[in-house]
Amino acid sequence: MLLGRWPAPSRCKRRLAASVGPWRAAAVQRRLLWHGLCAAHQASREGRREGQPIEVVFALAGLAPRATRRWASRLPVDRVVNQGGGSLGVRLQRQVRRAARDGIDHLVMVGTDLPHLCSADLLAAFGALQHSALVLGPASDGGYWLMGLSPQRQAPRLFAGAHRPIPWGTDQVFVSTLEAAAAEELEPFLLPQRSDLDRVGDLLAWR
Repeated sequence: MLLGRWPAPSRCKRRLAASVGPWRAAAVQRRLLWHGLCAAHQASREGRREGQPIEVVFALAGLAPRATRRWASRLPVDRVVNQGGGSLGVRLQRQVRRAARDGIDHLVMVGTDLPHLCSADLLAAFGALQHSALVLGPASDGGYWLMGLSPQRQAPRLFAGAHRPIPWGTDQVFVSTLEAAAAEELEPFLLPQRSDLDRVGDLLAWR
């Protein structure tokens, strides 16, 4: 599952837009979104060849339902769902609950701001879920770029925090999530660290 915003000016990449302007920020978001969707589509194709079906779901924010359905018909995805409102933790947990209702065994969630994401990253996460109940990809800014888990377990403290709320948008997100995982008695499998793209300085490594 990929989570992202409708790539329109002033609706996405606000921190980047503060430096480069809303139109350039939206153009960057469109490119990142398409890159992430293509990586997920490729992972799905490779998974099917190996007998491991992977459904590509895009959880979208910032677009009305009718426009969402119209736009989704042009995307390389199996389904588009609405993120809904609330903090990032609330929106993530909503997707976990939706997957649990749908009977999904393994859920991998990533954002759409990962310029170096590839299909191998996603396949590695699904592979790790065969022997680990939780998979995390630490991000260089102190957050995480991927979370994989069994929706049936849910583990609400991963999104609400163990002893204090997860400080979303800060460099303490990953540390707080590890504390929450320990409280849920989950030993995470860690993928390699990756960098996302939020500020103008992050563009320098994206050539």
